[in-house]
Amino acid sequence: MPRIIDGKALAETIRKEVATGVDALRKGSGTRPCLATVLVGDDLASHIYVRNKIKACEQVGIESESHTLPASTSEADLLALIGRLNESPGVHGILLQLPLPKQIDKIKVLDSISPAKDVDGLHPSNVGLLVQGRARLIACTPLGCIEALKRSDVPLAGRRVVVVGRSYLVGKPLALLLMHENATVTICHSRTRELPSVVSESEIVVAAMGKPALITPDFIREGAVIVDVGISVLKNEQEVAAIFGADSKKVEDFRAGRNVLVGDVHPSCYPKSSAYTPVPGGIGPLTIAMLLRNTLRAAD
Repeated sequence: MPRIIDGKALAETIRKEVATGVDALRKGSGTRPCLATVLVGDDLASHIYVRNKIKACEQVGIESESHTLPASTSEADLLALIGRLNESPGVHGILLQLPLPKQIDKIKVLDSISPAKDVDGLHPSNVGLLVQGRARLIACTPLGCIEALKRSDVPLAGRRVVVVGRSYLVGKPLALLLMHENATVTICHSRTRELPSVVSESEIVVAAMGKPALITPDFIREGAVIVDVGISVLKNEQEVAAIFGADSKKVEDFRAGRNVLVGDVHPSCYPKSSAYTPVPGGIGPLTIAMLLRNTLRAAD
C-alpha cells in the first residue's frame, strides 16, 4: 500500500518551527520579519495566491506589507517601487507575484530585487550560490520538494532521481538541490526521447512540466517515490472523466461547478509507488511554508 506524503501536515510542522523562530528573533533583537508582496494586475489566481501568503504570514507572526498595482503600471514605476522596498530597513523579504503584464520585462524586475531580500530565491546571485551549495535563500517549491522527501524519511544519497521539467523556477534548482544530497539526477524535458523509458529507470520521480496527467503508469517502476509539483484546473467534463473515471466523484464535482485539480501525474500511477505527494495537498502547502522560512532567514 503506497504511503501518502501529506504536505499539509508537514507544512504545519514547519510553520510552527517558523513561528518559534520569529518569536525568538523578536525577543532577541526586537526584529519582527516583514514580507512585502507586490502584485501587478487583476489576475484572479494571483490575488488568491497573495491573499493566502499574507494569511500564512499572520499565522506565524510575520508582518506583511501588500502593494497592489494596476495592470497599466509601467516597468519604470514597478522598478521604482522595488527600489524603495530594497532600501526600506523594515522590509526583509520581497515577493513579486507572477505573471506580470506584457509591458514589463519579468527578468529585469526580478533581477532588481536585492539578493538579501529575494525570498523566492530567483536572483542570479542566489542561483549562483545554489550551484556552489551555499545559498541562503532558495526557490520555495524546489526546497519544499526536498523537505517533503527528507521529512518523510525517503533516502536521497545514491538514489536515481528523474526530474521531468527544466524550468528555472523548479526543475533546474531542484536538480541542484538533489545533487547536493548526493542523488544521481537526470533532467528530462519536452525534447527527451523515449521519455517513459527514461523515467521508468528512476527510484524517485519528480514531475514538474505543468501538463495534466502527463506521467502515466508506464513511466513508473514498482516502488518508486512520486513527487508531483504540477497542478492544473481541468476545463471540460470529458477530460475529468478520462482521468478519474466517468463514475467518479470528480465528475460530480465538475458538474456542480467545483474546481477539479490534477497534477502532472495520472492518479493511476499511485498504486505502483511506495509513496507519493497528492494533488492538492502535497507540494503546494510546502511552497508557502518555505516562503515563510525564507522570510525569517532574510530577517535574521
